[in-house]
Amino acid sequence: MIPLLPAALLALAGGQDPVPGGDAIRTSVARGLAFLRRDQNADGSWGSWRNAAHEFWSNPETHRSWIVATTGLGCMALMEQGNDSESRAALDRAVDYLLEEARVKRPSDWDTDNVWAYLYGLQGLARVLSDPRSADDPRRPRIRETAEALLDALAKYQTPAGGWGYYDFETLAQRPSWATSFTTAAAILALLDAREAGLEIPPRMLERAVRAVERCRLPSGAYTYSVEAIPSPGGAEWIDQVKGSLSRIQVCNVALARAGSPVSVEAFREGLDAFFAEHRFLDVARKKPYPHEAYYLNSGYFYLFGHYYAALAIEHLPEEERERYRGLLAREVVKCQEKDGSMWDFYLNTYHRPYGTAFGVLALAGTVD
Repeated sequence: MIPLLPAALLALAGGQDPVPGGDAIRTSVARGLAFLRRDQNADGSWGSWRNAAHEFWSNPETHRSWIVATTGLGCMALMEQGNDSESRAALDRAVDYLLEEARVKRPSDWDTDNVWAYLYGLQGLARVLSDPRSADDPRRPRIRETAEALLDALAKYQTPAGGWGYYDFETLAQRPSWATSFTTAAAILALLDAREAGLEIPPRMLERAVRAVERCRLPSGAYTYSVEAIPSPGGAEWIDQVKGSLSRIQVCNVALARAGSPVSVEAFREGLDAFFAEHRFLDVARKKPYPHEAYYLNSGYFYLFGHYYAALAIEHLPEEERERYRGLLAREVVKCQEKDGSMWDFYLNTYHRPYGTAFGVLALAGTVD
């Protein structure tokens, strides 16, 4: 099990940046939303193929997938925090884009990044359907139809092991074979949001996904990167050690608990204690240009993804414990904000700022009244 750490050590975790107060957090959220509104494309989407990070990702359908996924995240951030008329207008444009463009295709035999589009496109639309402010939206039938199409597409890419991934270098089959714990956990949360929005989720689809994530859980409290038949932490500096699993622990714990699989309060607490006590391994990876180049094979794009799901994990603690963890979380998110209001962790064409800002705004949502 992950050892518990004294409050004094937790207070120092992540460096010497001060814990921001409520006004500072609200200002950070407002600046993030303002960036998202400015950065939105004319068609309502976010991100583009421009300013290529690497020739490796050059398939047009890969970029369509990333645009849809980023736009789904933008919808979620605006739904959560955007109560002003400008944000609502930006949200309407983003929904219009998803209704027209969300049904992307598989980019290639090995590239299944379309899964990210199905996952976050579905989650964004599901949250629109669940929002009372959208009750009279004349687009509701189309929103539901598109969400159902994304749900069907996601089902087709569930691997035989029950999970989802975004590459498939080995089998190159119509149904991919490789899955990751964190993609699967994020997909579980999207499925549960869809169910709450009134969509019918095939029971076996959700059950198999939950079992896949359960198999990734190690005695240390870490979750393996990949869904494997025989999970193992690997070598002492491997990605499946706790220090390489800091962000995965949060999303996997949240997904399992919300799906009804037993996750104790102690497990949530230990996962969050490790997240902040070992936060330097996320810090050192942030903005590194190559995936998995940092210690324990951490990547920059683990950072803001992990902080969003850590924010959700905090809500599973007893109420009297949450404030301390929320302060630690807010510090690690607010310190990432750039002069233009964006937050980012891994350079990727023009996607990194909008997806990072959306995750950052979502992470801060529960840290202040």
